[in-house]
Amino acid sequence: MNSVDNLENATKQRFRCIPVPPARHVPGIEEDARNGLLSRPRSLPPKYFYDDRGSELFERICKTSDYYPTRTEDFLLRQHAQDIIQKIQPSRIFELGSGSSVKTQRLLDACNEIAHFPSYTAFDISEHALLFGGETLSNRYAWLEINLLLGDYEAGFNHIPRENGSRLILFLGSTIGNFEQDRAVRFMNDLRANMSSNDRLLVGFDRVKDARILNAAYNDKEGVTAAFNLNILNVLNNELSANFDPENFKHSAYYDTEKSQVEMHLISSCTHLVTLSTLGTTIEIRTGERIRTEISRKFTNKSLHNLLGQAELDVEQDFVSSDGYFSLVLAKLV
Repeated sequence: MNSVDNLENATKQRFRCIPVPPARHVPGIEEDARNGLLSRPRSLPPKYFYDDRGSELFERICKTSDYYPTRTEDFLLRQHAQDIIQKIQPSRIFELGSGSSVKTQRLLDACNEIAHFPSYTAFDISEHALLFGGETLSNRYAWLEINLLLGDYEAGFNHIPRENGSRLILFLGSTIGNFEQDRAVRFMNDLRANMSSNDRLLVGFDRVKDARILNAAYNDKEGVTAAFNLNILNVLNNELSANFDPENFKHSAYYDTEKSQVEMHLISSCTHLVTLSTLGTTIEIRTGERIRTEISRKFTNKSLHNLLGQAELDVEQDFVSSDGYFSLVLAKLV
């Protein structure tokens, strides 16, 4: 057993990830692959990017010079965290898709500064990320009570334990942009049903901007985003006993101005057969054929207000970066 395994086992003794039963069926990789790869146009949900290699590559993407969302959101959190905590005085901070809880530290630092000490609940699909985040926060904040919930937030919030007091709910990283409008509204409605009038929701929204800036952000010169995109084929090979050859594909990302979204695709450079043994099938992928792996919607004032309004959520405050690239939106029940 290596040192990483020893550390994770020690962490498991300190923290327990509480499984959250799904409120409704959420497709797994086999079902998503059947629905998305066995018919045209082909597609996959972006949640399968994040195996260990994909997570490492995404961290590298966030450090590239052209990828502005992570550092812009982080700057906004540093700039406004204390105002947000002072205003809401939450008894709990509840983070969706928390990963390893890096961004949350800006808000917890603000809690330290004003001597306000809420508990923290992280909700994520990755046990490894939850345990790593829990250990990191525990070492940094001696006062912090930490709860780790293991599950898929797209499966609903009916089984999320509720307690008295106000919550600050975090949904950061402009992840809402990965949802088509219908899915985004359903997600927000699910979340709203779990909120009380004392709760507040803090959401990261990437804004509509010049196409050149967006295209550069998803096509970095170092080729890290290309490697990240292609790695999803390795995930399929591992999970579905498939034989995708990444050498047969190239990365493509572009901003669609009409849809106000970046689309990422893998484009086949030749006609070839791929066997997905777990699904018991072989598919022909033609030269020039695309597999869409992600959308990242970009928002205007009107479209973000429209999305929240459809879920009967009201914008209480919109913290916009000075360049207009990104928003942190604080919302409440109508």
